[in-house]
Formats: sequence, structure tokens, C-alpha cells
Amino acid sequence: MAVEAASRVGRPVHADPAQLRLVTLVARLYHVRGVRQRDIAARLGLSQPRVSRLLSAAEELGVVRTVVVAPAGLRPELEDAVEERWGVAEVHVVEVGDRTPEGEDDERLPVELGTAAAAHFGDAWPAGAVVGFTSWSTTLQAMAAALAPQRRSGVDRVVELLGDIGSPLLQHEAARSTLRLAGALGAEAVFLRTPGVSASREMRDAAAHNPHVEGALELLDAVDVAFVGVGPAQFHGPMQEGDNSFTAAQLERARAAGAVAQLVQRFVDEVGRPVDTGLDELVVGVDLEQLRRARRRVVVAGGRSKHTAIRACLAGRWVDTLVTDLATAEHLLT
Repeated sequence: MAVEAASRVGRPVHADPAQLRLVTLVARLYHVRGVRQRDIAARLGLSQPRVSRLLSAAEELGVVRTVVVAPAGLRPELEDAVEERWGVAEVHVVEVGDRTPEGEDDERLPVELGTAAAAHFGDAWPAGAVVGFTSWSTTLQAMAAALAPQRRSGVDRVVELLGDIGSPLLQHEAARSTLRLAGALGAEAVFLRTPGVSASREMRDAAAHNPHVEGALELLDAVDVAFVGVGPAQFHGPMQEGDNSFTAAQLERARAAGAVAQLVQRFVDEVGRPVDTGLDELVVGVDLEQLRRARRRVVVAGGRSKHTAIRACLAGRWVDTLVTDLATAEHLLT
């Protein structure tokens, strides 16, 4: 749906919401934070001429006058406050309708957050990039579904960050999402078709000897942009006991050791420190050292059930770009 903004001469101008968000982000970086155009271009993966055109559009749309005026529905001050509080490069806050009763998550969150992420990342990809993708995340699946095809994204390959999690149907949906994201970016899809959590280290090592699995695991050392699945240290999202995931006893042991969050099935405590549970040796997927080396680490997540986990990931500097909902952003400032 088009959004109406005022032009410099008072006439209404129609603009796409995603374009308005990008125009506002560029305008704030340039006019409020004093970032040079070439640095904005490098940071957002845009050409410098396009940054210049976006700044011109900001004036035409009335976003830039003597101050930057954010269009309705955007929360730049709140985004800035979360960025400053947690030392994170980018935060994007999404409003999701009316608030739900205390203790409940809005069922629309995955689609709303995923759609917002797709709009933001539509054309911000480094040339030749390897994109790591947590394919079982319902929010990231929504992002892949909403991403418009990119004519020249610059992305080379999209590799799954974790093996299969969930029931066979969920695994099928995960593979489709990886293929959908790769197709939208004009990139090669690299699948990690093996259980994400094995019953033993020997079973994990045996599965890793498959040449396709070996190729995917080697590529995890070269990830430029990682879309990271985050959740509490318990069953969440599509995960159930017996579906290539940890058992209830293993998760209880992890929590007893201080774990409050999982990053792609790796456990961290409330300040983001890795927790030694002995369970890492069962996981087939990206490890925390590989994740730390990625040039950009993106989390698209929200809801009350993930407040503690998101806070822990920010505290441990595992995130440099966060797309979340209004209530979660406000919680992060408490």
C-alpha cells in the first residue's frame, strides 16, 4: 500500500513504505549522525549515486526540512536508543497492531517481522557475498517469502547455518525457504541435509562425511551475512523432542549450567557468554567462532518469549543488526 508524504511545495507525494524506510534511514545517517555519503553507501551496500538520489528524495518527500521527520509508523528515536544502549550498528522497530494479553506472543509477529526484514534487506548485499540462513526459523522463512527478486544482488551463495530441525514437513518447508531466498537473490542454494542435532558425536561425525554436508560445513567459514536463529534455552518455534533437536533432559541440563538462550542451537548465558554444556559436539551447523567472524550478524526476532534470549545475544555482541517489535525494543531499554 502506498504511503502519502508531503512534498516541499505542499503537494502530496506517494511512496512505497519500504522506500520511505530506506529514505529515512539514509537521511538520518547523513543529516543527524553526520555520516558521509560514501560511508553510508559502504554500510548499506548501496552505490554512492543511489545514496545521493535517496537524499534528494528525502527532500522531495518532506522527510528532510530543517530536521529529519520520520513518516508515521517508524520509530527512529527508539531505534537510536536501543543502538546506543547495546552498542549495535542497526536496529529496526516494527509496530505489530494492538498488543496481546500479558504473557502471550502475537501470532502475526513472524510474518510482520519477516516482511519488514525483507523490505530492509531488499538491496543491501555486499558483492560476492555468502549469506548464512537459519532455514527452520519461521520468521526468516517469512522474510524469504516476502523478498522481491533482485536483478543483481551480488550474492554468490546462500548456505544453511544448521542441519535439519523439526518434523519431515518442517524440514521440507525449511529447504523450500532456502531455495526461495537463493532464487530471489540470484544465488546458489547450499543445503545442509543432515540432522541438526545428532544422538551422539559418532553419529554426527558419520553424517559430516557426506560430500554435500562437508561442502556446506566448509562454506560456513566464509559467511559474510548471517541470519541467525535465536530462541530461549527450551523448546520453541517448530522444535519438539525427538525431531532432530535436544531432549528435554539435555535442555534442562543446559539451563542448570546457566544457559538462557540458543543461537543456532549453541547456548549462551544471560550476558551472552558461551555455556559449556557438552552438547556442542552433537550439533551439525555453524559454531560460535564462525558466527563471530561473519561480517554482519542479523537477528529478526521478537515477542515476550524471546525477550531474555535477545537481550543475552545483544549483551554478548552476537548481533549487529536487529529487526524486532515495539514491545521488545521497549523492553531492551528497561
